[in-house]
Amino acid sequence: MATKDIVLAALFAAIIILLGIVPAISLGFIPVPVTAQSLGVMLAGAVLGAKRGVMATLLVMLIAAIGMPILAGGRGGIGVFMAPTTGYLIGWAFAAAVTGYLAERLITPEQTGLTQIVYFFIASVIGGIVVLYALGITWVAFFTGIGLSKAFLGSLIFIPGDILKAGIAALAGRAVMVGYPLLPQRA
Repeated sequence: MATKDIVLAALFAAIIILLGIVPAISLGFIPVPVTAQSLGVMLAGAVLGAKRGVMATLLVMLIAAIGMPILAGGRGGIGVFMAPTTGYLIGWAFAAAVTGYLAERLITPEQTGLTQIVYFFIASVIGGIVVLYALGITWVAFFTGIGLSKAFLGSLIFIPGDILKAGIAALAGRAVMVGYPLLPQRA
């Protein structure tokens, strides 16, 4: 692991942490708030690739576990890993891994800008929504005892916002490919 990889992972961990400043919006009918930090997870995977994206998310989880209030709503400490949102937090690493893996496989410098944006979007949706929701919804269902169908239906409210986040991640991924052509060379 090169120093550049560690620095990039730390930078994107900082971006995820900064997105935690945006206040969490509690919906009331599901114990999972709307946050901006999942955008950072999508960005980490899309821009950094699987390996460095996972490093960034694991660093954020480590910092949160030791007690720093870096998660949306000022949460931190080991207790955040024993709550209804735990599946989503653990899912961050898997979401970044899948988003990064797909971005590494689907996007090439020879493609048109629109094609790259579409592929970044697909990677962000599959990793940052499908994978993240699979883990998060499963955890919510079993932790709260509400069942998978109710947890799934309650989570549908997040889809429009997460589609928007995937679009932002896609545009950012394309911008990085244009502005920093050496960065996409994955670790």
